[in-house]
Amino acid sequence: MQKARTAGGKLVARSGGRLIADALVAQGIEQVFAVPGESYLDVLDGLYAVRQRLHLTTCRFEAGAVNMAEAYGKLTGRPAAAFVTRGPGACHGAIGVHIAMQDSTPLLLFVGQIPFAETDRESFQEVDYRRMFGPLAKWVTQIDDEKRIPELIAHAVDVAVSGRPGPVVIAISEEMQKRMATVADIGPAVVAPAHPDPAAVAQMMAMLAKAKRPLAILGGSRWSEAARADMRTFLVANNIATVVGFRRQALYDGTLDNYAGDLGVGSDPALVAKAAEADLVLAIGTRLGEPVSQGYTLFGAGHGAPIVHVHPDGGEIGRVTRPALGIVADVNTFAAAVAGERVGKVGWGAWTKELREIRMKGLGVQPYEGLNLSQVMHALAGLLEDDAILTCDAGNFATWPPRFINFKDGQRFIGPTNGAMGYGVPAAIGAAISFRNRQVVCFVGDGGFLMTGQELATAFHHGVAPVILVFNNQMYGTIRMYQERTYPGRVSGTGLTNPDFAKFIESFGGHGEVVEEAEDFAAAFKRAASSGRPSVIELRMNPEQITSRGTIAQLRGGAAPKPVTAKVKRAPAAKRIPARAKPAAKR
Repeated sequence: MQKARTAGGKLVARSGGRLIADALVAQGIEQVFAVPGESYLDVLDGLYAVRQRLHLTTCRFEAGAVNMAEAYGKLTGRPAAAFVTRGPGACHGAIGVHIAMQDSTPLLLFVGQIPFAETDRESFQEVDYRRMFGPLAKWVTQIDDEKRIPELIAHAVDVAVSGRPGPVVIAISEEMQKRMATVADIGPAVVAPAHPDPAAVAQMMAMLAKAKRPLAILGGSRWSEAARADMRTFLVANNIATVVGFRRQALYDGTLDNYAGDLGVGSDPALVAKAAEADLVLAIGTRLGEPVSQGYTLFGAGHGAPIVHVHPDGGEIGRVTRPALGIVADVNTFAAAVAGERVGKVGWGAWTKELREIRMKGLGVQPYEGLNLSQVMHALAGLLEDDAILTCDAGNFATWPPRFINFKDGQRFIGPTNGAMGYGVPAAIGAAISFRNRQVVCFVGDGGFLMTGQELATAFHHGVAPVILVFNNQMYGTIRMYQERTYPGRVSGTGLTNPDFAKFIESFGGHGEVVEEAEDFAAAFKRAASSGRPSVIELRMNPEQITSRGTIAQLRGGAAPKPVTAKVKRAPAAKRIPARAKPAAKR
């Protein structure tokens, strides 16, 4: 086994593959998610040598592996490493890079590369990764010189976590991994985060003191536990109405009296209308991107409210919306700086109360036909542990949990802000592997589940037991919604035929349930959660209820629908093919 140093402290030669593994350990990386490939065989051997210090999760699909690493980054603020093979493996993994970029999540993706001497010959699986990942990643590099491995991996981690966090892609050429080099490891850099200018904080407080209808919007990534507590102290003490950005429910305690909901896809129209009436917006950590700004209509030149924009990357301030005051600061240092700040007299108590009442009214059980998902979500809220981790896929179903559950301070709700389907299941498995003592629940539609549901094999392989809630409406619901708005009644390409999801998980040896009535959900969830095995609960929705706020008939401009009992369309059973008769012997 190769060692970095001898007993006397002298450096010894190590292969490039071992140097990569040691560099990850030196940088404090704890989790690696991978689909193995011959293009990084030497790194796999290096990972074997450090297996006591670096946990390797073997996945079934590259998109799943990168999404697991992305979920780890969301939950911890630190990057995990994903490894994929060259060519097809890199293409499969690219979706996770796009998620990490748009969601501002630190991530390292290592991609095996062809031998350097074969470059530009269209060698087997050759891709120029700088060109391929250039628009998707924060930085793309390739290691061809094994002596530079510690340097380049250290810099990759620094880039991933600094400023606006994001993904870094590192291609590793094949022959470099085999060559030997005598170089020292490099530890993490100690970098002081950007602190807010005290004069800017004072200016913000002066603006707040003059406001009558202030609104705080929390977003972004890498919030520490202390920062959440500091920000909560500031916002509660000053009674500021607070919302979270799209799929950023993890940032604020939804049970507090100043929590008003979320701004994003599926937001309460009443909340959106009130947000337009705000006379001061404190945008903290968020980019104020397309979902939060409701398609760039809610804030901007036509909106009279001044905006205080706090973001760790100065390049993001003013990029979308011109603020009245920009503060370049790490969200954690900013939260610490304002925790003790108070306005002399709060003059917006009625405003904050009004926004909270809108939230609570929208939270109430609704009279849906078929499986009443508002009742299901209320039941689930009472069954979640105080530190539960909730992962969410993309689709119309994803609006149900944020609408009907006020997530508690210790709970974490994560999902892809870039709207990528196939995220929820691998994210749940990655979370369960990384936090083995916490309850993990996934929300996913029938479409997204069959994109990466096979990663349940990874859950079995690594001994974790997330509970997967599959919202089955037999369609690509979001696309069908837009289709009905634009071409009502002309259904094309959005219908789905599904397997029996409960039997699907049972075929792995897991626990399966089917729920068609809301009153059956709590018992089914308790059985699944206590089974100790990966579980799937299929929620057979009423397909007519296209969103939590409307039906297909309403989209078509018709009357309210009559009660519907959904008939689940299943794939036909395979027909048994009789054995062929033996051919007659030739005479």
